Amino acid sequence: MQVLLVEDDDGVASALVELLGQAGTVVIRTSRGADALHRVKGCDLVLLDLGLPDMDGLDVLRTLRRASTVPVIIMTARDSDGAVVLGLRAGADDYLVKPVRKAVLLARIEAVMRRLRRVTGDVPANPAGPVMAGPVTIDRDRREVSVAGVQQALTRTEFQIVANLAGRLGEAVSREELMLQVWGTAVVGRSRSLDFFIGQIRNKLPGLPLRTVRGFGFRLDA
Repeated sequence: MQVLLVEDDDGVASALVELLGQAGTVVIRTSRGADALHRVKGCDLVLLDLGLPDMDGLDVLRTLRRASTVPVIIMTARDSDGAVVLGLRAGADDYLVKPVRKAVLLARIEAVMRRLRRVTGDVPANPAGPVMAGPVTIDRDRREVSVAGVQQALTRTEFQIVANLAGRLGEAVSREELMLQVWGTAVVGRSRSLDFFIGQIRNKLPGLPLRTVRGFGFRLDA
């Protein structure tokens, strides 16, 4: 398992890295919220402090939740009932108040991952084979896209965007999730790049039912 540790206190971070390492976990540590959004892709769990030097941890969590369903456990000194409620409502899977005993932390991680396995075990995989979206056929296995039977040349980035949307056909996908899947980051700086590539895709694939979901992201219809 790979854990992203977002903690600005070097002493706390070192102790957590040692503890998790002894439990067989690979730990990626960062002290800044913006860096966490860059490095979350591929991680199985996030341990998130709220008092970060560049941004509030709740803002990191809210941005992350628009881009990913990765489990998040908040670990913070904020111990009021209001802080706990805000953290859970923002999308945290658990909320721990520092200092946290080692056995409790490992047990909470195990419980969150166990719940995740139960949920994902009931979700069917994406159907195999090409996806039809209007006159456009998207074959993700062969990495081919055609319009009315005529194959179109897409760049690697354009194909990644189309393939991600095709995998969620009929479902609204947030801008942040697309950016995370394509570039490995959900930071706002990539937003203009996403708009540019969406425009290129629409030009290259006439008739593609690619809709803009105002204030959220995009949806590819059948």
